[in-house]
Amino acid sequence: MKPRLQDGAGFPDRLLYTLAVIAGISVANLYYNQPLLEMIREDLGTTALAANHIALFSQCGYALGLFFLIPMADLYSRRRILFIDFTLLILALLATAVAPDIGTVHLCSLVIGVCSVVPQFFIPLAAQYSRPERKNRNVGIILSGLLSGILASRVVSGAVGEWLGWRAMYHIAAAVMLLSAIVVLRILPDARPNFSGSYRALMRSLFTLIRTYPQLRLHTLRAALAFGSFLCFWASLAFKMAQEPFHAGSDVVGLLGLCGIAGVLTATVAGGYITRLGIFRFNCIGALLQLAAWGTFLLGADHYLPIIAGILLLDIGMQCIQLSNQATLFGLCPSASNRINTIFMSGYFIGGALGTLLSGAAWELAGWPGVVGAGTLLTAASLIITLWTKK
Repeated sequence: MKPRLQDGAGFPDRLLYTLAVIAGISVANLYYNQPLLEMIREDLGTTALAANHIALFSQCGYALGLFFLIPMADLYSRRRILFIDFTLLILALLATAVAPDIGTVHLCSLVIGVCSVVPQFFIPLAAQYSRPERKNRNVGIILSGLLSGILASRVVSGAVGEWLGWRAMYHIAAAVMLLSAIVVLRILPDARPNFSGSYRALMRSLFTLIRTYPQLRLHTLRAALAFGSFLCFWASLAFKMAQEPFHAGSDVVGLLGLCGIAGVLTATVAGGYITRLGIFRFNCIGALLQLAAWGTFLLGADHYLPIIAGILLLDIGMQCIQLSNQATLFGLCPSASNRINTIFMSGYFIGGALGTLLSGAAWELAGWPGVVGAGTLLTAASLIITLWTKK
């Protein structure tokens, strides 16, 4: 039986944890490609830059989906939106599995990105209906599910790619999404819309929110730059690990993703400390951890241990920045929680797309040191904005 929800009255734990699992399974579609990029490049006979653009199209698609789809939850039935979304996602995954050339993969990756925004329908839902004292905690749990999906996606796709080939991963993903759609459509409460008016008016209201809340602009920008730095690393890791001295396949790249468990644990427990430590401190800590990670990637570029240590630092730093900036925004205008989340996450993934683009260009121009330089620059920009706007 579907629970009935009321603003601020509480969010059932069973529903919360189920949505957290579905969030992870759904967002995984964005990241299956990362350990497989070198394998796809070889199979389709394309360049490293063109293969890197698979991840770029996915990130751009996700940003488009966030901007144009998520606001609809304030206007239309979530269940109806998700039914259409899952259908298109399954078709795009199947089309990728049989794609004959890199252009088809790029197009399908864009659609996969657009339709993988499923978790972002859940986060505002949890924020809106949770009791105030549990809001950060519940948002953190869904983020933990999302991060677990990112983590598992790299491990699973790396292993499947090594054993069965990269195309098999997309067949499996389509089947998993079909099961996820069935579960979501059975359990998700159909919360009432928060906006009355046309879709055009709804979209105009996004810009009104951006103008009205400087805090929204600030949080979005510095988190976007940090996420760009984060994806700058992952977008070129497969190319780095394929070279000397590693000569590693997709399975090893996927296993390195297990280090991201640190980020999952951070998101799980950090929500309760945001109020105590403050958003400014959380952002400074996160940025400094990311800078330390990039220094480690540069100095220990030819050894596994420094790379693993750097991944731990990068993931923990990223989650400190994302959670402290995102969770605290929902209090700005609770009735516009989906649109607030849309603005934040659209900017966030535009930053991710920028990081992916810079990573590919830096790899082509200067190899791994160029990637390190690009990632460091993005994190430094995020930290400067935090320090500059301390007031």
